Amino acid sequence: MMPRSQTLRNSVVAADSTTALLTNLIDYAGLFPPASLSMAACVANYDSYLRSQWDWILGRLIIPVARLAEFEDALSKLPNQGAPSVVWRLSVLPGDDVIAEVARIREFNARMANGSGRSAAIESIELRVSSVENINRLSNIIPLELEAYFEIPLSSHSAYLTAINKSGRRAKIRTGGETADKFPVPESVIEFIGQCAAADVPFKATAGLHHPLRSVHRFTYQPESASGMMHGFINVFLCAAFLRKGMDFHVAVQLLEEPLPEAFCFDSNGIRWRTNRLTREETAAARQELAISFGSCSFMEPIEDLLALHLL
Repeated sequence: MMPRSQTLRNSVVAADSTTALLTNLIDYAGLFPPASLSMAACVANYDSYLRSQWDWILGRLIIPVARLAEFEDALSKLPNQGAPSVVWRLSVLPGDDVIAEVARIREFNARMANGSGRSAAIESIELRVSSVENINRLSNIIPLELEAYFEIPLSSHSAYLTAINKSGRRAKIRTGGETADKFPVPESVIEFIGQCAAADVPFKATAGLHHPLRSVHRFTYQPESASGMMHGFINVFLCAAFLRKGMDFHVAVQLLEEPLPEAFCFDSNGIRWRTNRLTREETAAARQELAISFGSCSFMEPIEDLLALHLL
């Protein structure tokens, strides 16, 4: 084991490798549990994150299609002074009538593109499916200009990933929740990621990834909340990069279960976990082509942990 002073280098030294790993990594889902913020608070937070020094880590804002009008109202009420010119990037969750929801998305994007003031664009849509037939049917409904993420059952994902690959869409894995039973076992996560890599299917993760490394935390923000082991987002996304490179399944499980900061080293050329190394280019390629992002109801909690680890 390498000395603690030689691990997790500071951001001046490790800028290239940390940038490759963290750019656009966190989709903000403040509306959803356990944060469950109001739309006004969620929109205000996203606005502040866009203005922060960590804006490069920020991904899309996640909202239900049913709340688009509420989002527009909250957006219009933000102070205009010093408003960033960037277009807000959105990912949406539809209701049951996907045909009607797609029409609303197109209307929203057209109106926003022709409006004044702050602008937003829906770039992706996220759906939970229970059959391969649903993937095929929905892929024919959702326009190709929208990235579609299908959340699939972990118990039988091989056929689902084949269908997703054929449709040119993307997969989604749920990595946690508000109770211990919502956290999939490491072997299931690695099997999913490995099969995504083998099937050439990009994926995103959602829920339970508030912290960089595997560790025990409360499941919610309530004082009486139970605690349990949570997957770390550094573990998950490095597993994806290493599996894409050909890492053995059992070694990848060990990486996903790695809790020790001193087991990792970031430098200007790449990232090392114990005796395994990724170049900066391999990390960036994995992020762009395989492991896209994760949704989190908190943006600052992951940032604060990264600062504590001297990765920022």
